[in-house]
Amino acid sequence: MKTSPPASATTPTNKKPSQEDLTQLKELYRQMIIIRRVEEAAAKAYAQGKMGGFLHLGIGQESVCVGAIAALKPEDYVVGTYREHGHCIAKAGAGIEVCKAVLSELMGKSTGISKGFGGSMHLFDAKNRFLGGYGIVGGHVPLAAGVAYASKYRDLPEVTLCFFGEGSANQGAFFEGLSLAGLWKLPVVFICENNQYSMGTPLYRTLAVPDVTERASGFGMARDRFKGDDVMEVRDRISVAVERARTQHQPTLIEIDTYRFRGHSISDPGNYRTKDEIEQWKKRDAVLIARDRLQAAIGEDELVSLEAHVKAMVQEAVRFSEQAPAADPADLWTSVYATAGTDPRRM
Repeated sequence: MKTSPPASATTPTNKKPSQEDLTQLKELYRQMIIIRRVEEAAAKAYAQGKMGGFLHLGIGQESVCVGAIAALKPEDYVVGTYREHGHCIAKAGAGIEVCKAVLSELMGKSTGISKGFGGSMHLFDAKNRFLGGYGIVGGHVPLAAGVAYASKYRDLPEVTLCFFGEGSANQGAFFEGLSLAGLWKLPVVFICENNQYSMGTPLYRTLAVPDVTERASGFGMARDRFKGDDVMEVRDRISVAVERARTQHQPTLIEIDTYRFRGHSISDPGNYRTKDEIEQWKKRDAVLIARDRLQAAIGEDELVSLEAHVKAMVQEAVRFSEQAPAADPADLWTSVYATAGTDPRRM
């Protein structure tokens, strides 16, 4: 039984966007193609032996992280799983410096965002309030609830987004995190990135009830479920949940249907999927949908120029990372303990 793309609940509109929406769509498209090009560059570097360890790519899922993070303010937090390259890049604004820092990290360089010691699964950017990158499936959900609890306890108007895959939804820590969020009315939005497979196992073999958000009622929280085809819709629907969390301290459980075009990790050829299945999902590629809408509004020339700029930027980030020095063993313990006098509340 193969996994087929469900019909979209809301097909991306063909109506002419406003100038404000067009400006926003262009920026979100820029971020999505930056993330895709960075991950394509990472896959190439891994094949060339320039990276080691694990590498989990999110190619095909870019609209979820980009659209959701566009609904946040700079002071809000993001907590992710091990498939978090795009989330880290989007939270920092998808500029050249974060691309250098992420690719350097993947190559184990001292200029990496975690100084080369975290690798693909443990990106961390406290400055931009991206708090990981966690390799334990579902284990980060209670951590996100804790971050949201800290914001509420200190009476700060901050929201935490917690991203996880549908494979996390059967883990005990997932239920514990949602239970506390619902009980304590925490300003957190839980986002299930349902890419149709838990590693190589399809949905129908892992979830007795395929709608993950049905679990929200057990924790007294709001829920929403939709397709990730349209990055603007992702932004708009996540914005509703973020506003609810910020102003009412009400958590929300959201499920966004998406698809990864690569295997679970770089070592997974994805032979459990048919070529036809992948091609069908590619017709719903949010990056291409956004490009088509922009092309109709601003023309091909402006898009080609934007894409050329992105290509050059990512190439420069790759060159920088390849030439950067390897992680320094002397730095191994510098981030393990807080420096005396450091106030963790100012993170």
